[in-house]
Amino acid sequence: MISLPPPAITGTMSLEEAISRRRTVRAYRPLPLDLQQLSQLLWATHGVIDPVEGRKAIPSAGALYPLEVYVATGKEGVKGLEAGVYHFLPEDHALEMILSGDRRREVAEASLWQMWMAEAPVTFAIAADYARTTAKYRERGIRYVLMEVGHAAQNLFLQSVALGLGAGIVGAFYDDQVTNALGLPPEHEPLLLMPVGHPK
Repeated sequence: MISLPPPAITGTMSLEEAISRRRTVRAYRPLPLDLQQLSQLLWATHGVIDPVEGRKAIPSAGALYPLEVYVATGKEGVKGLEAGVYHFLPEDHALEMILSGDRRREVAEASLWQMWMAEAPVTFAIAADYARTTAKYRERGIRYVLMEVGHAAQNLFLQSVALGLGAGIVGAFYDDQVTNALGLPPEHEPLLLMPVGHPK
């Protein structure tokens, strides 16, 4: 388990400015992220904001939190972090490596050959364990999960902007190929891919 630096809860950019600057970015400079930036991005996407009650940075129906966040990074994609696929552990604010090696190209190929994705130093994959929500809300729970992934994606977009970074967003991919490329367990179904890096 790799402990992440504590996230900041204040910043230098207003929410209004981050919203006005938000764009989908599909071209990146060959610069790595640092561990603090990655920590902040993960916290904004799915981090714990209230350790006592276990509340996270995004709303969740019944506070069931069906989402799981993974990060695929390349060699020198994040300073001090080996190339590989990592699972975010929000309660510990830590990463767990599940696969070693750079899987970004495989993910881009699985995304209908959108090879611009492989240029980003980091690709976030947001997956869902639908059963956590449908066990309580039945079929309606599927809608709640999809709403939740939208909240997570927007948080990641806005936090990227606030850090001077840029994020793309991809929903067109072969689920089974992405699952295999990232080594996801079968109950974690990929919903969104978001490359993040320094925009050109």
